[in-house]
Amino acid sequence: MSDNRVLSIYHKALRWPLGRRMFSVYGARQAPYFSTISPLVTVLEPNTCEIFIKKRKRVQNHIGTMHVIAIANGLEMAMGFMAEASIPKHLRWIPKGMELAYPNKADTDIVCRATVPADGWTPGDLIVTVEATDTANTVVVDGTIKLWISEKPPRS
Repeated sequence: MSDNRVLSIYHKALRWPLGRRMFSVYGARQAPYFSTISPLVTVLEPNTCEIFIKKRKRVQNHIGTMHVIAIANGLEMAMGFMAEASIPKHLRWIPKGMELAYPNKADTDIVCRATVPADGWTPGDLIVTVEATDTANTVVVDGTIKLWISEKPPRS
């Protein structure tokens, strides 16, 4: 078991039937906009997270593919969970920007991934690699999210 709060909650949830779904719903409610994509956290480990998004009518665009903003939402959620499951206790993070490319259409369900090198958790800019793949493992969106990492202020 991990001493990381998010990882600990995730691993406890996995012991229950539908635990992954319950954890995902709970997590998405922390930032309510995430709920719009009905995400499912499928992998949560230090320095990596994967979020599954089912292709539903409410996340499609006018041509019937997954809307890129829905995918970006999943990528941001994956980054946030990955960061919370990874960052050392004496540090904090905040996103500074996101750059994405859309190399292929998103015609199927999507898996959003966020990864970072284990040695990246130091004060300053941290570049998180993000990608979304379809059911054939074709990259449909890729890019980076820049985080600002800083020391937590001393508690008084």
